[in-house]
Amino acid sequence: MVSRFLYLIITITLITSCNLNRKDKEITKIAATVKNIEKPKLSNSIEPTKMKNLDIDYCMGRFDPKTHLDFVAIPLKYADREGMYMRADAYASFEKMYSEAAKEGIKFQIRSAARNFNYQKGIWERKWTGATKLSDGTDVSKDISEPVNKALKILEYSSMPGTSRHHWGTDIDLNAFNNEYFEKGEGKKLYDWLVKNGSTYGFCQPYTQKGPQRPDGYNEEKWHWSYQPISQEITEYAEQNMKNEMITDFLGAETAVEIDVVNKYILGINHGCRH
Repeated sequence: MVSRFLYLIITITLITSCNLNRKDKEITKIAATVKNIEKPKLSNSIEPTKMKNLDIDYCMGRFDPKTHLDFVAIPLKYADREGMYMRADAYASFEKMYSEAAKEGIKFQIRSAARNFNYQKGIWERKWTGATKLSDGTDVSKDISEPVNKALKILEYSSMPGTSRHHWGTDIDLNAFNNEYFEKGEGKKLYDWLVKNGSTYGFCQPYTQKGPQRPDGYNEEKWHWSYQPISQEITEYAEQNMKNEMITDFLGAETAVEIDVVNKYILGINHGCRH
C-alpha cells in the first residue's frame, strides 16, 4: 500500500516537472522572439501631424489668417513689426527654437510669415507692373517684354499668388532677405545653428542651392524656413490636387500652364522638406 502511494507521488512529481520544463522553454522562446523585434527608432524631429479641413482654398491661401482659428498673431518680441500671423502649432515650435537659440546668443527675427492670396497678389502685381523693382534692380515691365520670361524672372524669388508656401502659415523668413547676410558674421552663426538644430523643432530649408537634386524652383533662400510636420502634408496635398489651370486671377497668370508652376515651383523644393 505504501509502495503504491510512493509510486503515485513520484509519477505526479515527474509529470509536473516535465510541464514546468516545457513552460520554461516556451517562456524562453517568447522572450527571445521579443528581444529580436526591432524597436521603433526615435528621432529628435517632430513627427508629422494630420491637418483638419485641408482643401484647395487653404492650399491656395484664399482665407484671412487674422480670422482663421488655426492661426495666432506673432508677438512683437519675435518679429520686426506687428500684424503677422502663423499657424499656432508652427508658432509654438518656433517659440521653443527661439528660446534655445537665445541661450547661445542667437536671436531670430521673423521678417515675413503668413501671406494669403490677396497679399501675394499685391507683391506679384507690383513687380509685374514695375511699381516695385526686383532685388537686382530689374524692372520687368520695361526690361522684359515676353510674358513667360517676365514671369520666370519674378519667379526667381517670388511666388505666383495661389502657389506660395507662405499661404500655409508654416513658413517664415528670418532676419534678412539676402543670402550674403548668412555667409559671414552673425548671419553665418545663425544659419549654421539652423542647419544643425532646425530639424529638432520641425523646421527645414525648402529652397536650398539648385543643382541635380533640385534643378527647378526658386533660387536659394537661406532665410526661408518651413515647419515640416504641417507643410509636408500640404505639399503632398498640392501634388495630388493642384493643377496649373487653377492658378488665376492676377496679372500674368496665363503663364502658369506653360511654365508648369505646380511641378517646378510648388514641388521644386529641397527633398529633405518632403520626407
